[in-house]
Amino acid sequence: MEDSPMADDANIELETPASDVFLPPSVHRETLHTGESYTHFSPVPDSLKPAAGSELGEPCCLGVDEAGRGPVLGPMVYGVFYLPIPLSDPLLKTTHHFDDSKVLTPAVRSALMETLCTPGTVLNQSCGWAVSNLSARDIGANMLRPTAIYNLNAQAMDATVALIEGVLSRGVNVQEIYVDTIGQPAAYQKKLERVFPTVKITVAKKADSLYPCVSAASVCAKVTRDAALEVLYEARDPARREQRQKAGDGDDEEEEQQKAEGMSWGSGYPSDARCVNWLKQNMHPLFGWGPECRFSWGTAKDMLESKGGVKVEWPLEEDEGTSRVTDFFVEGSREKDSDELGTWFGTPAGLEAF
Repeated sequence: MEDSPMADDANIELETPASDVFLPPSVHRETLHTGESYTHFSPVPDSLKPAAGSELGEPCCLGVDEAGRGPVLGPMVYGVFYLPIPLSDPLLKTTHHFDDSKVLTPAVRSALMETLCTPGTVLNQSCGWAVSNLSARDIGANMLRPTAIYNLNAQAMDATVALIEGVLSRGVNVQEIYVDTIGQPAAYQKKLERVFPTVKITVAKKADSLYPCVSAASVCAKVTRDAALEVLYEARDPARREQRQKAGDGDDEEEEQQKAEGMSWGSGYPSDARCVNWLKQNMHPLFGWGPECRFSWGTAKDMLESKGGVKVEWPLEEDEGTSRVTDFFVEGSREKDSDELGTWFGTPAGLEAF
């Protein structure tokens, strides 16, 4: 069980997706609707592929960060971002002003992601990225296992390792890795160094503010989560999708009104009153909510237990060997003393039946 409160209203607003958020290719609409987790890798830029006759491409740095660790609604998204080491500061920090996504406005981070995904831009031609979308359903199911609980830190570590391995397997010459920490930086760094012993690894608190490639990873993760929330919300409110599709057809005043409305569940964080109100108003007494909700979070569990949710008591499993498949058949369908195997497909019929 985990809930991560937000500090104040200003932070909640920064975490709330813009209604016109850019939908990057990392948003797999159909997969989101099923509640499955997935990964997405951008194409490796030609400039980072090994030249003819060479085994390695240009040395790159890679940043890792996440978005959505604490919300009760929506996925947790891990992002990685890589580019040539000499370009990190001048391209990301000086030219495009990447920063920790939590201090960028929703509109700014959405615009940065759109530029990154636009063919022909310097960002698109020089940089690569990938995300792992850990669905709310899978997060909750893993944390609610009756045995061998798969906690959030372990899920995050595995997602990080899988993303880095995916980039390396695509031939990118990653020489330096920078990671925004989970827990104690030293312990986390040692874990990653055991997995990637030939790469220089730096794990630090606030790495998304210190290292531009981590800032860019933060933006990739955050915009993917923002857009995923929008897609999940559209599934709940079909009229929302129609509004989005018609956004370019109306006048400026109508578009501004649609942007201001936003999603009624707000940021998805437990400290957001909009989120809590939405959960209360949309709770099914038996099934709770859809794949957008983390059922392992205290907010959801407490609401189901105290706000009218139906209590289900599953019968205890019987000891192995105490029941047979035939015990589930209606008693009297065959003679007790008859041969069980011989009458499996029915009771023999005499000539009078024909």
